[in-house]
Amino acid sequence: MPRGKNDNKPRGRMTAYAFFVQTCREEHKKKHPDENVVFAEFSKKCAERWKTMLDKEKRRFHEMAEKDKLRYDSEMQNYVPSKADKRGKKRKHIKDPNAPKRSLSAFFWFCNDERPKVKAINPEYGVGDVAKELGRRWAEADPDTKSKYEAMAEKDKARYDREMTAYKKKPKSSADDDDDEMEDDDDDDDEDE
Repeated sequence: MPRGKNDNKPRGRMTAYAFFVQTCREEHKKKHPDENVVFAEFSKKCAERWKTMLDKEKRRFHEMAEKDKLRYDSEMQNYVPSKADKRGKKRKHIKDPNAPKRSLSAFFWFCNDERPKVKAINPEYGVGDVAKELGRRWAEADPDTKSKYEAMAEKDKARYDREMTAYKKKPKSSADDDDDEMEDDDDDDDEDE
């Protein structure tokens, strides 16, 4: 198990088989100190040996695993994650449903128009194939076509900036009253489509 940023976190518990492999490796190093171990071959030999072992022979490894489990459980009870651990975890950002929709780039406006055409011509295409085809078409699009979509993107960015400014000015509780402004902006969007 790779060690992360925090060295205070208890090392994970080991299984009986892991203790067995560790013991085999130590024995092998004692017998052949200069030999490089090929992991795949070594693992196969260990697995074969483990399968042929009697339960009585395996018992000591199971006892070692049980001791290690107790060690791990007690260390985890005393363990308090540091701020570094918490920072590493992604927290789900809860988006305000009343926040304005983000503006679309020129490429996304282009995709909105071209996607149905690509799907009609190539119904067998999956999502990835459609995206590749749209990317290819955008790269090959002439400057006039691109400028049309760039103008749409600029207009949408201005809409987003207006709505975001209004949204930030409003107190959190009255964000629900945003419907009146949205209706005015919806009329502008109809002209684009």
